Amino acid sequence: MKSEADQEDERLASLAVILPLAVTGFVIAAGCWTLFAVAGIHLRAELGLSNLQFGLLLAMPMAVSALLAVPAGLAAQKFGARRIMLLCLAGLAACMVLLLITDTYAGYLVAAGGLGLAGGFYSAGMQFVTSNCQPHRLGLVLGVFGAGVTGAGFTYYLVPLFHEAFSWHGVPLAYLIVLLLVLALLLLLTDPEDAVADPQSEPSINLLFARFKQQGIWQLVAYFGVVAGSFFALALWLPDYLSSQFELQVESGARLAQWFVIPGALAQILGGGLADRFGSPSVIGRSLLIGLLALGVLSYPPMTLFVQGVETTIKIEYALPMSVEGIFVVILGMALGCAMGSLQRMVIIESRQNAAFVAGFLLVSACSVAFLLPVIFGAVNHWLGVRSAVFMILFLLLCICQVMFARFSRLHERRVLLHPGI
Repeated sequence: MKSEADQEDERLASLAVILPLAVTGFVIAAGCWTLFAVAGIHLRAELGLSNLQFGLLLAMPMAVSALLAVPAGLAAQKFGARRIMLLCLAGLAACMVLLLITDTYAGYLVAAGGLGLAGGFYSAGMQFVTSNCQPHRLGLVLGVFGAGVTGAGFTYYLVPLFHEAFSWHGVPLAYLIVLLLVLALLLLLTDPEDAVADPQSEPSINLLFARFKQQGIWQLVAYFGVVAGSFFALALWLPDYLSSQFELQVESGARLAQWFVIPGALAQILGGGLADRFGSPSVIGRSLLIGLLALGVLSYPPMTLFVQGVETTIKIEYALPMSVEGIFVVILGMALGCAMGSLQRMVIIESRQNAAFVAGFLLVSACSVAFLLPVIFGAVNHWLGVRSAVFMILFLLLCICQVMFARFSRLHERRVLLHPGI
C-alpha cells in the first residue's frame, strides 16, 4: 500500500507533465480568440468586407466560446476532461486547415465560429489540472494555467511578422503545426485516468444551481466576469486608444498594448500563489485597490487650466507622457491579473468537484462583459469626446465591484465560522 508521501510524489510527477501541456494548449487556444483581430484587417481588404461583416467575424470566436463553455464543462465531468481537451484541439486544428483552403467569407465565418472551441478547452483544462493538484497549491496551478491567455497577445506579434515575411496565411499553418504537436504529446504522455470521468454521475442542474447559490458561487462568478471582462475589453481597446492618444501607427499601438496584456496575464500566477499563502479575499481586495489607483490617474484627460492671478493669468497644462502612462497601464494590467488569479482560485476551491462546470460559467461571465464594454466605450467616447472616458468607466465599475466584494467577503467569513461544514 502506497504511503501519503509516495502518492504526493506521484501527483507532482503527473502535474509536471500535465500542466505544461495544458498551458501550451491554452496559449494556442487563446491565440485563436484574437486571430482575426489582426488578420481580419488584411482579410477585410482582400474580400472588401463591410463593417457589419468584419464585426461579425471578430465576434464569432468569443460568442461561440461563451455558448460552448458550460456544455463542455458538463461533458468533461461525464466523459473526462482529457477526452474533451483532445476533441477541442482536434477541432481547432480542423479550423486551421479550413483557414488555409477557404477563400470565401462564408468559409472564414465558419472557421471563426470553430475557433470558439477554445472556450471548451478552457473549461475542460481547468478540470484537468485541478484533478491532479493538492488544495495548498491550487491557486498557483490555476494561475499558471490561466496565464495561457498570453497567447491572445502573441497573435498581435505573429500576424504582422508573418504578413511581412510571407502572408498572414502563414499564421494558421504555424498554429496547425503546434496544435498537432500538442495533440500528439497529450495522447502519448498522459494517462486516460488523469482526469477520471464518471459516466454514471449525472448531477442535477437544479441541484448544482441551488448549491452554488448557497455557497455564493454566482456572486464570485459575477465578480470574476467584471474583472476578467474589463481586462479583455481593455486589451482589445488599447491598441486604438494608444495610437490615437499619442499619434502612433496602429501596429505600434498594438505592440505597446502588449505591455498590458502579457504582464497582466502572467500576474495571475502571482495572484494565485499569494492567495494560497494569504487567502484569496485579502489578495483580491488589495489588487482591486491598486487597480483603482492606477485607473484614477489614467482617467484624467490632457487638460489646460487657466488660473486668474493677482496680476496675470497662470496657465497650467496637464498631460501624462507616454512613458508615465505606460507605467500605470502595466500596473493596472498586473493588478487585474492578480485579482483574476485570486478570484479563480476562490471560485474553484468552493466547488472543486464541479470545476469544469463552474469554469464554463466563469468564461461566459467574462465573455459577456468583454462583449458589452467595448460597445459602451465607443458610445461614451462618442458622446463625451474624451478618450480617457474608457478608464473612467472602468474606475466606476471596479469601484462598485470592490465595495460589493468587501461586503460579500465579510458575509462569507461569517458563514464559514458559523457553519464550518458547509
